[in-house]
Amino acid sequence: MVEAGIKSRGAALVLLLLTFAVRARAHEHHMDNIEEGQSISGDPIDSILWIHILVQALAWGVLFPTGMVLGIIRSKWHVPVQTTGTVLAIVGYFLGHGHKGRQFASNIHSKFVPIIMLLLIIQVAMGVYLKLHLERGIYGKIRKIVVKGHGVVGKLMPIVTWAQFVFGGITALGFCRGDHTGQCLAHFIMGGAFIAYGVILTILLLVGQLWLRRSGRSQEFFDSLVIAAWGCVNTFTEHRWGGPWVHNDLQHTSMGIIWWCAGLVGIWLSRTRDGRPKRNLIPGIVILLTGYGMSAHPQTLPLSNIVHTLFGYTLMAAGVTRIIEIAFVLKDRNATTADGSDPSSFQYLPPFLLYASGFLFMGATEEQMQLLSDAHVSHVSYVLILYSISFLLFLFVNMLLHLYAVHAWGMNSKSDAEAPRANGMPNGHARVDRQVRDAEEFELEGLMSEDEAQGPVQSKEGRPLAAQH
Repeated sequence: MVEAGIKSRGAALVLLLLTFAVRARAHEHHMDNIEEGQSISGDPIDSILWIHILVQALAWGVLFPTGMVLGIIRSKWHVPVQTTGTVLAIVGYFLGHGHKGRQFASNIHSKFVPIIMLLLIIQVAMGVYLKLHLERGIYGKIRKIVVKGHGVVGKLMPIVTWAQFVFGGITALGFCRGDHTGQCLAHFIMGGAFIAYGVILTILLLVGQLWLRRSGRSQEFFDSLVIAAWGCVNTFTEHRWGGPWVHNDLQHTSMGIIWWCAGLVGIWLSRTRDGRPKRNLIPGIVILLTGYGMSAHPQTLPLSNIVHTLFGYTLMAAGVTRIIEIAFVLKDRNATTADGSDPSSFQYLPPFLLYASGFLFMGATEEQMQLLSDAHVSHVSYVLILYSISFLLFLFVNMLLHLYAVHAWGMNSKSDAEAPRANGMPNGHARVDRQVRDAEEFELEGLMSEDEAQGPVQSKEGRPLAAQH
């Protein structure tokens, strides 16, 4: 009876989401108030659209990422949180299609709705399938595929959500169209890349040291590899080869050249002569030089010039603090402790400054600067707002990683220098490594039977969250 109820409710939810996806594709916004040559009407954003923005921000930006982490640690709260997020996403969908006030021309935000809703449908459908515990015969083989697919889609959702939030912002203001599209892409892609780099550094700082040890590579190997690849792309895409060199082409292209040149050096220096992983300062130097180049980037508006300068200074600070961290705080070690569970307070600076530099660059497009300049907004107020947003995202990422680390490792997982050792490592080391590996299976609590658990994942108090029989 219980499984039948779950199946019927899950099927109804999936059917409802499918209906919304079809309606999202077929829906047409009214555009009778939009002047010719414009992408939005002059009407203000009404209260319904503001509620739509807040509800979707809560569902997609807070609840779904939190539910993702709860799934990784196999928490009983995973399913309730994800269900609440899904319900709010449905409510937000209706609000987004029922607002009055400002009208929008055909835009990327609305066109992206069917894609993101389809991902949500797939995620919910896989979750319902796993909840039914169909394990015999062919269902067992299908289940293994669904478990992996559920994890992949779940981890893809924050990235897709970020893109949709950006699309929503530029659509609401009518930005990034026509001649402004190219510079918008440059600002949002590179700014988002800096933020993503900061998030990755935060993950590696707080919970990724054991993974780095298993990989047999230093962190700078991966950093330098991405820098070199990105440099190659920028070298051949920032200028239309065969045509005349125009505004800032040479500076952007030379920046791409130094990235791949320095990236190759960083890859080479990431190993010692006997093949052991080795820290190096090349990625930090590249960040520093990139910040220097951006701080001197010529702009047309005084406000834009100041914001770009502060962006460059922030990025330079990220590079300098990264160099200090490796050379003087860690002294070429991977972490302050064996498992990286107790980082130095200084180590939080480089990733945070990358968050801040990313938001500063994303907020410095031509149209944004023109809008703020016309409204007589000072650069001080604007920069402080962008730093505030950076602090909030940095806080949220740290909270999610804390939630993961405390429940996946447990408070007893820290190495004890006076504890008996086995094979030269603390007795708790093998258990910690196993727990982290177990926790890499995504979103399984409440979606799998206890017989499927790979091993005990302990809670903060040391009690098992999932037992193996």
